[in-house]
Amino acid sequence: MKNIKLLFIALCVAMISPAQVPQNLDSELVLLNVNTGKEKVILREKRHFEAPNWSRDGKFLIINHDGLLEKVSVRGEKLGVIDTGFADRCNNDHGLSIDGKWLIISHNDPSVTSQGGNSRIFILPASGGVPRLITGNAPSYWHGISPDNQWVVYCAMRNGEWDVYKTQVIIDEEIRLTDTDGLDDGPEYSYDGEWIYFNSHRTGRMHIWRMRPDGSEQTQLTSDEYDNWFPHPGPDNRSIAYISYIEDQKGGHPFGKDVKIRLLDVETLQTRDLTPVFYGGQGSLNVHSWSPDGKSIAFVRYFNND
Repeated sequence: MKNIKLLFIALCVAMISPAQVPQNLDSELVLLNVNTGKEKVILREKRHFEAPNWSRDGKFLIINHDGLLEKVSVRGEKLGVIDTGFADRCNNDHGLSIDGKWLIISHNDPSVTSQGGNSRIFILPASGGVPRLITGNAPSYWHGISPDNQWVVYCAMRNGEWDVYKTQVIIDEEIRLTDTDGLDDGPEYSYDGEWIYFNSHRTGRMHIWRMRPDGSEQTQLTSDEYDNWFPHPGPDNRSIAYISYIEDQKGGHPFGKDVKIRLLDVETLQTRDLTPVFYGGQGSLNVHSWSPDGKSIAFVRYFNND
């Protein structure tokens, strides 16, 4: 039973397989103003793409499709594929350093075999180039980088347990930050580097937590009836955008479910809806997608036309 559960979670954190996606699917790339709630759809296509990152200069977004990363302007113009060299099986855990100079990717590396998946983390220039391996161990799914570009934080399965780890960008000596029953996932540094936000299933429901960069002061921030995933700290060091499943997903974050995007104020712990309920889940808001000015986020909404 435990192996079945581990396999289920591994499928949830990995790139979605074609069999899991409806044949007649539309993907919609949306820019959302977090203050007004106004949405702007910049791209809608009959294919499956995922996980937008907003560039640090605010001019374009990065999405993944079929193992490759693509650039899309904020006006919806398709700017081509980023050269990631041999890493042509990128999943939806990717993003940019705070200074915008580096691109970090999670590549489903066929050269390794491990329980839970073969994703490993690589770094390359943001404009493209030859990736350099950061994490030797697999599976490792990237989610955040420290403001000084020295540390990456990620979700990894080691010895049958999913937890949050960090490692230096240059020296692969990973440090385990969480050690509890249940999946810990989605770690991201705050812009000031004081906190790492993450989601945890340790209580039996998925909720938003935070901790210090050394793993201390682990504190639960949400406690509602939703399954809350992937907290993305905003530039104001106060606002956290995240995605909520309406129904209990038993520790997973599958594709094709009723979800909505919400905002958490970490000072008051008040939450509010940013979107109505929509068809999405895995791929909608996996990674950091705030605009540089902190006014907007990008996400993907799906339409099953079958």
